[in-house]
Amino acid sequence: MQLPLYQIDAFSDRPFAGNPAAVCPLREWLPAEIMQAIAAENNLAETAFFVPKAGSEGEYELRWFTPAVEVELCGHATLASAHVLYRHLGFTGPEIVFHSKSGPLRVSQAEGGLLTLDFPARPPHPITAHPDGLLDGLRATPLQLLAGPDLVCVFATEAEVRALQPNQNRLAEIAYRGIIATAPGSDGVDFVSRFFGPRVGVPEDPVTGSAHTTLVPYWADRLGKLHLHARQVSARSGDLWCELRADRVLMSGHAVTYLRGEIEVPA
Repeated sequence: MQLPLYQIDAFSDRPFAGNPAAVCPLREWLPAEIMQAIAAENNLAETAFFVPKAGSEGEYELRWFTPAVEVELCGHATLASAHVLYRHLGFTGPEIVFHSKSGPLRVSQAEGGLLTLDFPARPPHPITAHPDGLLDGLRATPLQLLAGPDLVCVFATEAEVRALQPNQNRLAEIAYRGIIATAPGSDGVDFVSRFFGPRVGVPEDPVTGSAHTTLVPYWADRLGKLHLHARQVSARSGDLWCELRADRVLMSGHAVTYLRGEIEVPA
């Protein structure tokens, strides 16, 4: 069986930056074990699969797989899926609705190709106890810890976040989907971050949209502003223009196509 496959660099306006995601449009769902095997073979942070939602124009069911597990929410692969629909599959509507394990996710396109994700906000709450292995894993001591779907480690400076060289084996022992390091930004960037997810098979994710559903509520409250320019300072780097709107987080970014082709999988 031959299936189309795209590789998209999300949250970037140029190739070889942002976060690469594989996107596999389907007419109907494959068995979960086959989708997981495709994601493992792709060996990217996420592979997205979507199918048209029966009887609903412009609506799709969407699932995401890391090389190791299926996840409940992924920003960059949602952005990549919308890019494939708009750029390659002829979608012309004002908005795409993806139905996912995290509820409906909406994506719209502005002039110039900028895509905006509409995701649920997931504000964190402060915690005081360091999980076992965190300080050994980070090889650094954060100023503050916050808990949400991920563990947020707040540092004083961008330089500290950039300098982290974590022990991935130790971080994998911590019972959170991922570990986020964040700090105030500079030169017009409101805040920076990095994301480590060895527990789900992603040692460091280049640009993590889902992490910003937690980061944006925190930084909006701390900085007293609803519109924020975020930068994930991984080696590939990527920018997000964000807005906190009640219980939703809007995240805008670019995407570019790197690869188009076909894969062959067992029928």
